[in-house]
Amino acid sequence: MKDDSKRMHSPCLEEASQACLHGCCPSPFLTSHDPQTRPSKPTNTSAACRRDFASKTTSSIFPDTQFTNHESLPSIHESFAEFSEAYPQYSDTGRVDQIRAQEYYHLSFSNHTCLDYLGTGLFSYSQLQKHESPAYRIASSSFPLPPQSPPPVLDIPFFGVTYKTGNLKTLLLHGGAASELESAVRTRIMSFLNVSDNDYSMVFTANKTSAFKLVAESYPFQSNRKLLSVYDYESEAIEAMTNSSEKKGARVLSAEFSWPRLRIQSSKLRNMLVSKEKKKKMKKRSGLFVFPLHSRMTGARYPYLWLSIAEENGWHVLIDACALGPKDMDSFGLSLFRPDFLICSFYKVFGENPSGFACLFVKKSTIPKLETSTTSGIVGLIPTENLFQAVTESPGTNTEVENIASQSGRIEKGKTTYEIQHAQVAEKLKGLEMIEVSESDKAIEIIQEDNLKQKGEIECRGLDQVDSLGLVTISNRARCLINWLVSALLKLQHPNTKGTPLVRIYGPKVKFDRGPAIAFNVFDWKGEKIEPVLVQKLADRSNISLSYGFLHHIWFADKYQEEKEKVMERRSNETKSANGNKGRDKNDMGIAVVTAALGFLANFQDIYKLWAFVAQFLDADFVEKERWRYTCLNQKTIEVL
Repeated sequence: MKDDSKRMHSPCLEEASQACLHGCCPSPFLTSHDPQTRPSKPTNTSAACRRDFASKTTSSIFPDTQFTNHESLPSIHESFAEFSEAYPQYSDTGRVDQIRAQEYYHLSFSNHTCLDYLGTGLFSYSQLQKHESPAYRIASSSFPLPPQSPPPVLDIPFFGVTYKTGNLKTLLLHGGAASELESAVRTRIMSFLNVSDNDYSMVFTANKTSAFKLVAESYPFQSNRKLLSVYDYESEAIEAMTNSSEKKGARVLSAEFSWPRLRIQSSKLRNMLVSKEKKKKMKKRSGLFVFPLHSRMTGARYPYLWLSIAEENGWHVLIDACALGPKDMDSFGLSLFRPDFLICSFYKVFGENPSGFACLFVKKSTIPKLETSTTSGIVGLIPTENLFQAVTESPGTNTEVENIASQSGRIEKGKTTYEIQHAQVAEKLKGLEMIEVSESDKAIEIIQEDNLKQKGEIECRGLDQVDSLGLVTISNRARCLINWLVSALLKLQHPNTKGTPLVRIYGPKVKFDRGPAIAFNVFDWKGEKIEPVLVQKLADRSNISLSYGFLHHIWFADKYQEEKEKVMERRSNETKSANGNKGRDKNDMGIAVVTAALGFLANFQDIYKLWAFVAQFLDADFVEKERWRYTCLNQKTIEVL
């Protein structure tokens, strides 16, 4: 969409989009209270908070109200006032709003709502841009940037990602050649996650899927035959691990989730975990237990008790921490439980294409038990000057060259820190293999010396900001936002029907300890589901980024069999072929859903904007109007429309 003036959106959605967040006037959605100056409040016990939270939300968020027309929604200002009254603790999270305004201002300039992102970035947007300082301006730019305008989108990498050869076991035992940058990033990440290098070795991988596949290819499934995972949604990483482990003779098992709340089916999981030889001294391990601490789609959190049960019954344990909030590892406590494997991932700056890399941690006492195998997917991090040389020497295609250059940030060489300003050099990357190394040096004249730092250190302002906020602030903020969103969505009801809801939410509803993610579907007035991919594409037109996924391994009690026939569907052939998942008819059944995830920078404007967008489906002709409008604007028709 290029002609924003012709959009025909809900007035509430337009109001949310036009709220002044450019710094020219105070925004009512930036919390203004200083936590240090707030009057002290009597502290409540944790049990009391949990007990009162759901009832407080239900009684405070639009009590006894159903909205049947998108134009009748309360304004964003009215809604925020009610939100603040329901969650007075939200005002204690004002530091997040300050960080968003100062370090991630592109979100306001672009008016983009990013609800498809749960990851953590190493660097802040401001750290990468440095547009406010003339010393970091692009060398070819002789004109000043206009005030209150975003800096140009810049794509020259700050450091590069290159593939390493060798096998996982050898690299974990003996290490390998690593740049000073790579060592500094490794040290900073381990500190951020509170992982000790006395207990764990770590390798960088191209992505989460590569990390899971590496474990599967190195794990001794010939002797430890079982692979047991706990995922209520289809995961590309788990599919890759499953395919690799089955080739090695593994027996693949999956936990199931009880309809309708999608809680772990405890009796079945316990039966799969508990060894029949429990009372005997176990001579070998049962297999590999893969456990995410919560669902990245439904927001359901899982009891840590399952980890203890698995360990007591001879399982190796892999913790999937990729969907955790930025400081959730602080509540996990590696000092109390040390998994054999831990996988996490880091992404580019919030609000941009979230490409990045993953980290695979392996407990040192577990490494000798791994098999030696030829593996792929392990990567190294190299400084930009090395990257340019690697690109000039690369015989690969333009796409391969671009894939090498994928990260941005601050690097150190010796005792000097360099800041890289992205510029038109991104265009030169495509033809860089045609020039000499000496000329490529000229292409990065925009590198400027910055302040000195100690050798071997790296500034990761994204991680630093999360550390400064802490677990309590981040968790409280997410708790308020996600529960308001859940409650507000459930208030939408089709007009002239017998209470037909617009939205169905899967998994936990309003709940104190739910995660900052939600899985839902939108239904028309006849009760028929609107395809999640269509909802996602229409949201994208409103500058709202959502995702869609597939819930599976759902268990229905006998009393829900009739409902099972209505809600379960077969996964599309396109999805099956993409995952190479043939012959698993049982796993092909599930529920396609729309998903939204709140990163730590999410604010009330983001969730209100999503609510106002979804409310437009109360208009029975909304989808048809969008199709007509899209055609009238001479746009290429979206396939799903």
